[in-house]
Amino acid sequence: MNVTKRIGRPRTFDYDTALTNAMTVFWEKGYDGASMRDLTAAMGITGPSLYAAYGDKSELYLKTVDHYSASDACTPLVVLESEEDIEKALQAFLCEVIDSATGHKSGEKGCYITSSAIASTGQVDGLEERVRSIIGEAENRLTARFQKEIDKGTLPADFPARARASMLFDLRQGYMFRARAGGLKEEMLKDVPDRIRLLLSK
Repeated sequence: MNVTKRIGRPRTFDYDTALTNAMTVFWEKGYDGASMRDLTAAMGITGPSLYAAYGDKSELYLKTVDHYSASDACTPLVVLESEEDIEKALQAFLCEVIDSATGHKSGEKGCYITSSAIASTGQVDGLEERVRSIIGEAENRLTARFQKEIDKGTLPADFPARARASMLFDLRQGYMFRARAGGLKEEMLKDVPDRIRLLLSK
């Protein structure tokens, strides 16, 4: 007996591009304010296609948070980890944060996690745990970067790596908040050298 395997219809849209467009809608309108009509229009797909590829609205929202965390939010961490000199690494990190906060390709200001996701933690199951995990992973990577300098001997053995990692993360969030409030890139960049001295102070 011949058995014909049924093959599903291939996607006619780019998964990541559509997800980025959905993120822009959520970022602008919030979770509650973004309707399914808004989302499908921005993503360029039908309702059934959205459900088939991303799940329901809450699942789509979680996927946008994961997408942002794995791409935009990671870029400053990648440049921090890639630069061997710690002062240059911190400068690259903070400059990348400011650049992202003031010139994101979506046109939005600040950080998607702190601007949108935090406000929706009570509305989307699993979001609060996701945000905590993102923060924890970021602080662990920041701590590891300072610890690398301790191991190399460029920072003293008693340097408070974890505390400075938390400070650096909070500086990132502060820049994101200032950008959201209309802060200018040029003004924020002026602060970077002083922030680096503070972070590396004994």
